[in-house]
Amino acid sequence: MSRLAWDHNEYYHRLLLRQLPARPQRVLDVGCGAGLLAGKLAARADRVDAVDRDAGMVAAAARAVPANVSCRCADFLLDDVPIGAYDAVVSVSALHHMPLEPALSRMAEALRPGGVLAAVALPRVDLPRELPVELAAAVAQRGLAVTFGIGRAVHGGGCHAHEPDSDAMPMVDPVLTTDEVRRQAQAVLPGAQVRRLLFWRYLLRWRKPLGDGQASSTTATESAGTSSTSPS
Repeated sequence: MSRLAWDHNEYYHRLLLRQLPARPQRVLDVGCGAGLLAGKLAARADRVDAVDRDAGMVAAAARAVPANVSCRCADFLLDDVPIGAYDAVVSVSALHHMPLEPALSRMAEALRPGGVLAAVALPRVDLPRELPVELAAAVAQRGLAVTFGIGRAVHGGGCHAHEPDSDAMPMVDPVLTTDEVRRQAQAVLPGAQVRRLLFWRYLLRWRKPLGDGQASSTTATESAGTSSTSPS
């Protein structure tokens, strides 16, 4: 891997963390991979349940996370998931590995009323509609690669370096564009927000209604936290 390569998923971890409710008691990380995000969630939540269907990734995660993270090898769509148990369900680069509507339905079921679903995943490139953002991403990608590369050379590690186990992570090409994700998400989760992010990702966010028939809402502050171009 090039010394100038950097981890686009890790770049958006901070954006995901900003979507969490204040001091959540229990959080579910769907598609936890090698556990980098789960470890960060553990600093914000009392308990984190991290699931992934790849046994190698779960083993790597279990070695890396603190004691308040429980790692389990499971198929999120097929295996048992606690219903109404979580203050937040988060996911990075996992939604496009699953049929979207069933995955979102299960995530919604796992949330407590008022809980937050926040996911970053890969969209299929939508040309020519997204040509401007694709061009901007290509330019910015190179500039940040140099910046992060210098940071790693000076400080050692960090600066959005790839996880040691990243080469072993399962890969799949996305089949849905951001617009298609938005339409499907809003059909399953009325009020869901889907925003294209700069570096070949989208952010999906939804708050579970507090009661039947109550529309989900997002405050101006929360909306400001879902910038389409930056996790900061």
